[in-house]
Amino acid sequence: MARHYLDHASTSPARPEVVDAMLPWLSFAADPGRVHTDGRISRSAVEQAREQVAAAFGARPREVVFTSGATEAIAAAVWGATQSRRHVVVPAVEHSAVRDASAAFGEVTEVGVDGVGRVDVDEVLDAIRPGETALVHIQWANHEVGTLQPMVRIVAGARARGALVHVDAACAAGQVPVDFGALGADLMSVSAHKLGGPQGVGALVVRRGLRLRPLLVGGEQERSRRAGMENVAGIVGFGVAASMPADEERARAQTEALIAAATAVHAVVTYGDTVDRVPHIACLGVAGVEAEAVLLGLDQAGVAAHSGSACSSETFEPSPVLAAMGVEAERSLRVSVGWSTTDADVEAFAAAFPGVVSRLRSLRA
Repeated sequence: MARHYLDHASTSPARPEVVDAMLPWLSFAADPGRVHTDGRISRSAVEQAREQVAAAFGARPREVVFTSGATEAIAAAVWGATQSRRHVVVPAVEHSAVRDASAAFGEVTEVGVDGVGRVDVDEVLDAIRPGETALVHIQWANHEVGTLQPMVRIVAGARARGALVHVDAACAAGQVPVDFGALGADLMSVSAHKLGGPQGVGALVVRRGLRLRPLLVGGEQERSRRAGMENVAGIVGFGVAASMPADEERARAQTEALIAAATAVHAVVTYGDTVDRVPHIACLGVAGVEAEAVLLGLDQAGVAAHSGSACSSETFEPSPVLAAMGVEAERSLRVSVGWSTTDADVEAFAAAFPGVVSRLRSLRA
């Protein structure tokens, strides 16, 4: 049976160009911190990739700190920002990496959202305590429902009140234009594997002039901002992936086709803002059946998707994102497309979904 992968928002397969660029570096063992010729060759590759990532996301090369992924970048941002102040403002729909790091390293004030998962700018800014708030988080786009957030006003307002701002751009990078410099944020986290790069590499973008205590210590790598020998092959692949152009029009057309096929089934609705969203994510509410059962039924039909709600391989808890939105948090499905998605993948979902839902509902009845 042919497989149809519609879970790119979790991770996207590495692009062929990325794999080709990485292969030579998997067998070239040289520490980029060494002064011999081999070390300088590795250093050149790392710095070229740094320039590629910076150019893709509107940053200066020196602002890019390579990490093991967005999760580490987020933890490093929170750890570094909560030096003299501990108060952190966290919208309820932020990724668990943001929420958990903030709770571990700081004192959290949670801010709610509306029915499509969008924060209220005034509520976020009112949560800032002058002289006490270290950091305000705002995600560029929500990882479950795709809703874009009003980052420009929040960044400007928070900085005017003396708080640092971290933007989680992992869901948006490679999908919509991301310009760190124009946004004016202090910190931004991105990940390679969600845009067709390798797993195990990402970056924390740190505004020029901002000094943070490092999360990982024990070496002088990354200009003393992140200890540990650089993952040269992964960084090279990240640079290539970041340089690849996004195809927003194709992604939006594919998710609109997925939404149309799904909502043609009785009592299936969409969650999140269906217009002002990243183009590659669609979140669906399926009345009358559990999300895990729908996922398993689709999987048996050769379609890989993800529950935006209750059940995954890691947890069986209702989604805090959907709960914060005030919608059914245990009966939703997230489908997401990427660079390798074909019309055949979309058609496979459209063919399988109605039958899966119908069978499950008949069993409950």
